[in-house]
Formats: sequence, C-alpha cells, structure tokens
Amino acid sequence: HLEETFNGVGPHTISFPRIMPATGTPYSERPRYTVSDADYKKLVAILRLSVPYTGLICTAREPDHVRREVIPLGVSQIDAGTRIGVGAYAKSKSANQLPDKEQFTIGDSRSLDDVVAEICDMHCIPSFCTACYRLGRTGEQFMKVAKSRFVHNYCIPNAIFTLKEYLLDYASDATKQHGTAVLNRHVEQFKGDPVYETIRT
Repeated sequence: HLEETFNGVGPHTISFPRIMPATGTPYSERPRYTVSDADYKKLVAILRLSVPYTGLICTAREPDHVRREVIPLGVSQIDAGTRIGVGAYAKSKSANQLPDKEQFTIGDSRSLDDVVAEICDMHCIPSFCTACYRLGRTGEQFMKVAKSRFVHNYCIPNAIFTLKEYLLDYASDATKQHGTAVLNRHVEQFKGDPVYETIRT
C-alpha cells in the first residue's frame, strides 16, 4: 500500500525493540505480552524476506547472543558502546552504570572494538559509512538504488574504506588482525575490476 500510494517509496530502516526493564516503569518488569528470542528471530527473518532493500536495526537493548544470531538472519545495522543515560558518555565507562538516569537496561554493553572484532569473525564487514545521508540520497532517490541493488556499488567499497580507517585509527591490535583478514576477503571480489589496485592498497 505504501509503495503504491507514495510512488514506490518504502521503509528506509525498521527497528524492533523489545520492552526492557526501566527505572520507574513497573510494567517493563512484568510486561503482559512478551516476545521470545525464537519469535524475535522469526520476526527478523520475515521482515528481511518482506523488504529485502530495507535496513534492519537491532539495538543494544538485546543481549549479545541474540544480536549475534540475528545478523545472519538479516539484521544490517547495530550499535555498540552504547550509553543511554543523561550525561552517561561523560560520567560512565560502560552501560548500566547510571540506573537512575537511564531510559532502560542495555543488554549488550560491549565496547565498539569488541563488537567490530566479532562481526569480522563472522566474515561480515562492519561499515561506518554514512554517505547516503550526507549526500542527500534519501527518500525516492534512495529507494531507486536500494530496490535495484545498485546501492551495493556504493555500500561495499565504502564499507571497505571506512573499516580500514577504523582499523588504522582506533582498533586494538587484536581487532586489527580480525579486520584485516575480513578486508582481504572482501577486496578479492573486486579482482579484475579497474578499482581493484586502488582498494587493495
């Protein structure tokens, strides 16, 4: 209906946060309707099949084992090193340290470096690219390249370059090893392409 009514425009991203315990909200401790891990994974898979061009977001509300399991099912965007309390980035070293000032409980409190290393170990490439937003490639313009899968011509090279930048400037030595290995695998898909030598170096 949305695509027919609004000239082919569909959802850019979809997020599906579950209710987590939160200060001052008794309902969150005992919600009447809960979504099991199994149903949550089914939801991700169904949405990926329904809207293959849409970014699916799994936030740090979810525990690390759930996030690990939904990435192969279709989740394409996650956060890491998240703080949600007022002033939390300045006042705490990790999530859930300011319970009286946080909106809800974080399920995955790992650092960005830890999450990047794990994604690389899954043979996926973490991307820090925000080119579409910065270039105004949104709405109908984004849908055209996303639905045709042409957007991959932007996403994959940008993912390679932004991960490389992260590895050079911020990653731990261990994560550099994980990241370099996954970069080498992804770069090889460009072999024979004119940009191969540029990307490889």
